[in-house]
Amino acid sequence: MKLTDNVLRSFRVAKVFRENSDKINCFDFSSNGETVISSSDDDSIVLYDCQEGKPKRTLYSKKYGVDLIRYTHAANTVVYSSNKIDDTIRYLSLHDNKYIRYFPGHNKRVVALSMSPVDDTFISGSLDKTIRLWDLRSPNCQGLMHLQGKPVCSFDPEGLIFAAGVNSEMVKLYDLRSFDKGPFATFKLQYDRTCEWTGLKFSNDGKLILVSTNGGTLRLLDAFKGAMLHSLGGYNNNKGVTLEASFTPDSQFIMIGSEDGKIHVWNAESGMKVAVLDGKHTGPVTCLQFNPKFMTFASACSNMAFWLPTIDD
Repeated sequence: MKLTDNVLRSFRVAKVFRENSDKINCFDFSSNGETVISSSDDDSIVLYDCQEGKPKRTLYSKKYGVDLIRYTHAANTVVYSSNKIDDTIRYLSLHDNKYIRYFPGHNKRVVALSMSPVDDTFISGSLDKTIRLWDLRSPNCQGLMHLQGKPVCSFDPEGLIFAAGVNSEMVKLYDLRSFDKGPFATFKLQYDRTCEWTGLKFSNDGKLILVSTNGGTLRLLDAFKGAMLHSLGGYNNNKGVTLEASFTPDSQFIMIGSEDGKIHVWNAESGMKVAVLDGKHTGPVTCLQFNPKFMTFASACSNMAFWLPTIDD
């Protein structure tokens, strides 16, 4: 089944889970699409089975809190940032609920965490104005970049380069093997003082970069030339909330939730809005991702919703 405008317009909430007492700050699908794991401001980690459509288990990170949860390449381990006590990144085995390793280094809140799609490398960006490069096998930082402002960062789908969005006005591209030589490309965008950049993602085909903000617009860039292709707006975000925007796995569409619980969908090529879906969320839709393997997506406020198409085009 192929994603089309009509199929996207037909998506409806199939299941809602009310496992959390506070907002879900992040979730991540496993690469096989079979599970999704969430972190919440209530200090819990909830693992959901996507095929059976139900929560499987709940773990707690009461002491340190939990944010920016990411699967590693082993299906039963995750890394996440702390939002209490310190700014250490933690590497957790879900199998026995034990920490495998800590990654200390940042001295302010971690605001970006991206796992390499190909190996055990990951990068983190922090309000301490640094990006750090790590390897899951070592607690020591493998590389450090000092920047001019708050960074957002992400690997490209090949895991060869990473992009850093700096100070809400520049995107810098680094080669992983020689990042200490500085960026090989820098794209400067027009600064918008009404909002801050909150996230950066590559499309799966590697051709596009999506910059999300805490305002009412997303920016879509050409990943090679840095040209701004589209500014996508018309969704509610007046309170400066961090809303996650995502590509569909085929790189054809872009989706974001909004303050009023609705999901907005655009065609990436034309920049035209193709759907507005009502998620009946009780709060802002802070997290939204399409399943990498199955025709379903998830959205979250303090509740988690699983969506399915109601037609097959």
